Amino acid sequence: MPDPLILASNSLGRRELMKLHGYAFTVTPSHIDEPTEAVAGDIRRYVGELAWRKAAAVAPTVARGTVIAADTVGWINGHVVGKPDDEADARRILTELAGTVHELWSGVCVWHRPSDRQISWQEVSRVRMKPLSQDEITAYLQTRQWVGCSGAYALALPDDPYLSVIDGSASNVIGLPMESLKAMLEIVPKLAAV
Repeated sequence: MPDPLILASNSLGRRELMKLHGYAFTVTPSHIDEPTEAVAGDIRRYVGELAWRKAAAVAPTVARGTVIAADTVGWINGHVVGKPDDEADARRILTELAGTVHELWSGVCVWHRPSDRQISWQEVSRVRMKPLSQDEITAYLQTRQWVGCSGAYALALPDDPYLSVIDGSASNVIGLPMESLKAMLEIVPKLAAV
């Protein structure tokens, strides 16, 4: 019988992706503080370290299982685009991203217990957001789909009216790169047995 999976995230998008791909799992959020800027402009390190810290916060609470932790943020013009604080902040973010091609970076850490073997990786997707008028931004803000989402948006599949993924994985944009996660979850039992 495979070890149980524990998702170290309260993200609705990540939970929906896990369900969509047929994984049975429990949710144990990490509740760690997240910095708002990448040290020395190193976004790969930023998401990688944050995913590891989330996994490290949850792993000690798990006797046996595989903890999956991730962090996803936008990246444009050398700065992190995180989750908006409120509606005014979401408007600021959407105004900045409208009409651009920007990046969505995810760091993922898969941590097996009790072996404490870990696999970490980072992925990037490039996203084009169509130009948006202030009226379109207001209408989008009223949907509340931006709440808790990096970049102040949630990618709608299969055909988002505002966004298109031009490079990388759509699931990565949602918050968990499922294609690479599947491959890593196949490796974890072999690592744990070493």
